[in-house]
Amino acid sequence: MIQTDSPHFRKIKKLVGKAIGDFNLIEEGDRILVGVSGGKDSYTLLHILEALRRRAPIPYELIPVNLHPGTPEYRQDVIAEHLQKSGFAAHLEQTDAYAIIQEKRRPGTSYGSFCARLRRGSLYGLADRFECNKIALGHHLDDVIETLLLNQFFVGTLAAMSPKLQADNERHTVIRPMVYVEESQIIAFAEENELPIVPCRCPGCDDQDQQRQRMKQLIATLAKDIPQIRNSLLAATGNVQPRHLLDPRLQPF
Repeated sequence: MIQTDSPHFRKIKKLVGKAIGDFNLIEEGDRILVGVSGGKDSYTLLHILEALRRRAPIPYELIPVNLHPGTPEYRQDVIAEHLQKSGFAAHLEQTDAYAIIQEKRRPGTSYGSFCARLRRGSLYGLADRFECNKIALGHHLDDVIETLLLNQFFVGTLAAMSPKLQADNERHTVIRPMVYVEESQIIAFAEENELPIVPCRCPGCDDQDQQRQRMKQLIATLAKDIPQIRNSLLAATGNVQPRHLLDPRLQPF
């Protein structure tokens, strides 16, 4: 049973509610597919959205969906049991992502990027099947600022993660209600509620995680001298000064 009266729960719920209000993430009549991977982030998102839904002044529906990546060690049964015990209808889907990547990936290309594209395509298809107009993902504040730095350091772009984004197929809207929530808060919530974490066992996660871990370490180091660095970096994504950038497309002349 989720501890809904704990400080961690109340804090996350407040921040998610603020993001929903600030960016108009949920509207009356929405059918929202919630991607549940078995990680701490997606579990937290689902439980918080459900708590908000129960007291919301408008009706909306949550459709939790889990995608099996096709790796032999993935414990989809553990996720199914948690969803059922928590009162959710378990929508468990099988994919051949692992086999497809093993066969189709070109040498030297990113395993993780290929995996993400397949997963995204599967979610879009399931959103169509379940007649969902929105897809909720569990990215949090640290994901946003780490992606901002990764794009600057390794790609040469100023880009992060939008809290609300029209999907590539133009039929769905991707929402990220936890953009104001720090990862440390989610970790505390997951530990407090003993959420049954299920690793994806994707071979590409280790490669991607190395670069992301470098960003985590950099931010943690800087935070010792700049305690508000996370909030400052997040605020920067919403306070763009086009005249002070080099992109000629942003110039008024």
